[in-house]
Amino acid sequence: MLLRRAARPMFATWFVSQGLDALRHPQGHARIVRDALDGVRSRVPDQARAALPGPVGAAVEGRLTDPQLATAARVHGAALLVAGAALAVGRAPRTAALALAGLTLPIVLVNLPLGRKRSEEEERERTARLVRAVGFTGGALIAGVDLEGRPGVGWRVQHARADRAAMRQARARWAAKHADA
Repeated sequence: MLLRRAARPMFATWFVSQGLDALRHPQGHARIVRDALDGVRSRVPDQARAALPGPVGAAVEGRLTDPQLATAARVHGAALLVAGAALAVGRAPRTAALALAGLTLPIVLVNLPLGRKRSEEEERERTARLVRAVGFTGGALIAGVDLEGRPGVGWRVQHARADRAAMRQARARWAAKHADA
């Protein structure tokens, strides 16, 4: 449909722009992540933090350096860029959209109202990022389940079973009719 061909690239622009921004300016993204991790650290008891496994524990404990967080922001940005571009050009659009939904969840998490007290301006910015990320996550989920007017797997399986049952009944009737003859 023509609408999908126009809407998907328009929808993908936010993801592509976020990915490019993270690739170009990872320090800003790392700072946002650091603030979110500080907020989590202030709310999680010491014993619970010590029990967290591997990278999660390192992140919450604050053992990740700013260059490591910047690298993580770059990797996340590259993934957003690739999946957004795939959605925009129509390459595996459902897979790309579901990947974008998954990749947007960390953006939602780091913009939750945790962390230090912020100025009114910073709080408005954080809230705007959170609302935008939630909205785009929802949109990506909708795009990910869009079947483009074709029947889904569930419908196909249900109808295949019904067709197979009808075929068995027809064979049984034919066999019964010809067994008497």
